[in-house]
Amino acid sequence: MYQPKKYKKQDSEYIFSFIQQHPFATFVMQNEELQATHIPVLVEGKPKDFRLYSHIANHNEMFSALRNGAKALLIFQGEDAYVSSSWYAEKDISTWDYSAVHVSVEIQLQTKEELENSLEKLVYRFEKDQQQPLFYKDIPKQIIAEHLPLITGFWAKPIQVKAIAKHHQGSQEKDVKSVINHLTRNGNPSLAEKIKKENLKNK
Repeated sequence: MYQPKKYKKQDSEYIFSFIQQHPFATFVMQNEELQATHIPVLVEGKPKDFRLYSHIANHNEMFSALRNGAKALLIFQGEDAYVSSSWYAEKDISTWDYSAVHVSVEIQLQTKEELENSLEKLVYRFEKDQQQPLFYKDIPKQIIAEHLPLITGFWAKPIQVKAIAKHHQGSQEKDVKSVINHLTRNGNPSLAEKIKKENLKNK
């Protein structure tokens, strides 16, 4: 990952929280060719000592590379947006604001019991806020029996973690405020708020 110093994030609390907030990751492995897929990935543990877990379908072309000790890259992406130089007080180059966490990992396959526990946690995470949640235990047993053999769960032990948040750090305050206003009006208030927190902490 390209990490200019002023955008680099090293705080473990920030990284752990970022992964929790952006669980739909890009999963990259080297098979016969470089391959990637998009899967929900959950994290457990503590900011300075965590592991990740997920699963893929056995008919996914990446399945043949999924084995104990295999290396992979998980990419977690935050909000992003194009920033027009026309928003600045003076002419400059347009850019893109974004945030991301890259975690290089070592794979460990899960047992059937571990996979079911992982699925139960995964379903709970995304169902708990639904009006009428359907938890893992509520899914008909026959459906689970038919689908469970078709997927493989895995743990992902972090080897290296890199993070970046390019949110206009170091820019002129008037330009930062203009970017915030434009992003808010353009329908990206979440990113605008992150830029505000990064640059106008005491404003």
